[in-house]
Amino acid sequence: MALNMSIFCQMQPSCAIQPFRIPRLDSLTLRHGLMHSRDLGDDRKTQQEHQERSMTTLLFWAAAACALAYLPLTAHQASTPRSVLKTASVALLAVIAMLASGPWLLLLALILCATGDALLSRETDATFMAGIGAFAAGHLAYIALFLTHPGSDPALIFDQPVIFWSLIVLGIVMATLLAPRAGDLKGPVLAYIPIILGMGISVLALPDIGALRWALPAAMAFIASDLILATEKFLLAADHRALKFTPYMVWPLYWGAQAGFLIAFT
Repeated sequence: MALNMSIFCQMQPSCAIQPFRIPRLDSLTLRHGLMHSRDLGDDRKTQQEHQERSMTTLLFWAAAACALAYLPLTAHQASTPRSVLKTASVALLAVIAMLASGPWLLLLALILCATGDALLSRETDATFMAGIGAFAAGHLAYIALFLTHPGSDPALIFDQPVIFWSLIVLGIVMATLLAPRAGDLKGPVLAYIPIILGMGISVLALPDIGALRWALPAAMAFIASDLILATEKFLLAADHRALKFTPYMVWPLYWGAQAGFLIAFT
């Protein structure tokens, strides 16, 4: 039987066993495959970036909505809804900074300021002092952020002497006015003044390019809001007519400053 099969195969050339050959892929086919894989990766990356932008945009408008909802409550007595809205307005900006992979110092500053908002919203002397401490730490984080930014140059501070010396004079005037009127809060208040003004001076080290242009007006708005707040608490009489509208000046300036910092560094 084996002999017959051998004879049969010799008679049939097609019966010879052919070696298995791996199909050869030419360079064009390989190139198309690599390009297709790269395109799929780019599409996934683009889709992910689009989703992140959509999420951060949604969170920003949510923060803005909380800020707007809080505005009519600024002059009201302390309450849970008031504290929640005030804190969420800045806490959501911190979430955006985290999702956008912003500088960790920006995230830290926003978290500290949101904590300060929560404390100040309770409107007691104890929470006021704790809130001042949280905001002082937040300003120190902002100072570190400005001075450690890759584009920062301390020499630029003296390129704007009008702003620099105006802040120095403002600090002296505020310290002179507040010291005799701050009572038991004199120490924290006087310590806070050079910190907030230091934030305003250090922002001058940033170049006036791109999104960083938002940083200077944001810092000036922050200083203005604190200046009005200090005037409210320590310089104006309880029945002063200015108190009818000053709370509605402080909040837009303050929240706008935090939003400006977020835009500048993300």
